[in-house]
Amino acid sequence: MVVRMRHTRSHTANRRSHHALQAPSLATCTNCSAKHRPHHMCLECGYYKGRMVVDMTAKKQAREARLLAKREAIQAQQGEVTTPATAEPQAEEKK
Repeated sequence: MVVRMRHTRSHTANRRSHHALQAPSLATCTNCSAKHRPHHMCLECGYYKGRMVVDMTAKKQAREARLLAKREAIQAQQGEVTTPATAEPQAEEKK
């Protein structure tokens, strides 16, 4: 198919002049002085406008416990899978 109306470089550049990325505007937390999105709670301490919205310490402890349980489950599962595989080469070495 033939191009009917070719866009000049200047026309293309003018169209693309609005495609530039902008840096996000960040607010400073009044409680811990960390940066956060405006009109959103602080992800470091869980405060918004001077009051606690989410208890981040309890949330971090729950996350750590969940990750620890997941790691233990994975290790237990890998231990069950790798035990029979490691038993076979030992039997071959004895021969």
